[in-house]
Amino acid sequence: MTFMDHLGSVASEVEALLDRLLTPPAAIVDGEAVLWDAMRYATLGGGKRLRAFLAVESAGMFDLDRECALRAGASVECLHAYSLVHDDLPAMDDDDLRRGKPTTHKAFDEAIAILAGDALQTMAFEILSDPATHKDGAVRADLCRGLAHAAGGVGMVGGQMIDIAAETADDPFNLPTITRLQALKTGALIRFSAEAGGILAQHDDARTSLAKYAQHLGLAFQIRDDLLDVEGDEDVTGKRLQKDAMAGKATFVSLLGLDGARKAAANEVDAANAALDVFGSKAKWLREAAKFAIDRVS
Repeated sequence: MTFMDHLGSVASEVEALLDRLLTPPAAIVDGEAVLWDAMRYATLGGGKRLRAFLAVESAGMFDLDRECALRAGASVECLHAYSLVHDDLPAMDDDDLRRGKPTTHKAFDEAIAILAGDALQTMAFEILSDPATHKDGAVRADLCRGLAHAAGGVGMVGGQMIDIAAETADDPFNLPTITRLQALKTGALIRFSAEAGGILAQHDDARTSLAKYAQHLGLAFQIRDDLLDVEGDEDVTGKRLQKDAMAGKATFVSLLGLDGARKAAANEVDAANAALDVFGSKAKWLREAAKFAIDRVS
């Protein structure tokens, strides 16, 4: 099986679980239905599910219950979907295209999009806190704490705040600042996704190695995003390109050049793979994920 086949297989499993989790409750009234429609629109039917893949495959190295791993992955995808819905809003990145279709606030309206994002964020923690995710309450609490840390002010939201500050900065950010921005905005959720397997397995040493792997993977992933923003095809990526350049923001490409960015991404992949050495052949698919991060076209 190729990596793309395996990635697609896991994505299908996660999609099926998300479809069940996002089924509207029987007790809703007519006014509530549009909220669930928007939540489903924002979450289902698109995306590579790479974050869920990392959660599922990191757990797979410890032969953990498949359903537990899938639930951890689904929770991350709900959190990720919420972040995209809010990032696309006019007050943030003001995007009208996501995954090749109108963004949620375009398909519905801004108020419904905000509420759908809010509901998806809270659903992520509802999934993790459910005993179906792990029988041990301490493990469930650790998962919730880890996801909250990755998503909040010292994670994804903090990175978004730095990104907003870049729009009004007197000068473009330097490389250390851009690296920190992306380590928070993009990398923190990727890092938690990979750590999830170590948390579920209650294996602290493995969690540390997985976090190091994901730290480098996240940077490689973002550098590739910056390259695609310059070289990509909008029909393939499914989103508007060259936004940062038009906004005058610094990126890995603007700071390092095309060749320098490609070399930096390759170096990050090498470092990510080195962090997996302790797992031997069990980490095959995680290694493949690192390669995919810099070879992808969308």
